[in-house]
Amino acid sequence: MDSDLPVLVRPSRDDDVEPMLAIYRRHIRRGVEAGVEDTGSPQPDDLRDRRKNLRNRRLPHLVATRGGEVVGYAYVVPFRKRPAYRFAVKHSIYVHHEHLGRGVGRLLMQALIDACAAAGFRQMIGYIDAENTASLTLHERFAFARVGLLPGVAYRYGRWCDSVMVQRSLGAGATQPAS
Repeated sequence: MDSDLPVLVRPSRDDDVEPMLAIYRRHIRRGVEAGVEDTGSPQPDDLRDRRKNLRNRRLPHLVATRGGEVVGYAYVVPFRKRPAYRFAVKHSIYVHHEHLGRGVGRLLMQALIDACAAAGFRQMIGYIDAENTASLTLHERFAFARVGLLPGVAYRYGRWCDSVMVQRSLGAGATQPAS
């Protein structure tokens, strides 16, 4: 059975782009009514270029696979572009809808935290839908603290939805000067 196969986490490759986009598109369309144009959804070449750019800037871009199939992915981008923020990253994790609740997010989160700490980042930041209790619980298990609430920033399912901002220190965090 597919669920008996181990989940492996590794750096993403160009041939992972199509399955990553399929996962992403499903997630970003959840609750958005038909007819609302999605002009921000990346195309395959966009994602290939983004991966290359992130890799060149020591920013992790990972996939989780089970039996060779991409079942999730995770990456970080700079939190802000200004140089003062160079030690802080914003992360995203997406899991294929048929593999939710099977530990894929947990494995991706641990690998992403480890990769970011190894790269010298000091803070990880994320934004989570306030109703996504599974993601909020996962972040709490990995010592992310809720540091902000952004009320009514998304419109889905015919109503305004909130986002929760979470943050976690890596390594020495903000307790020691940057090296």
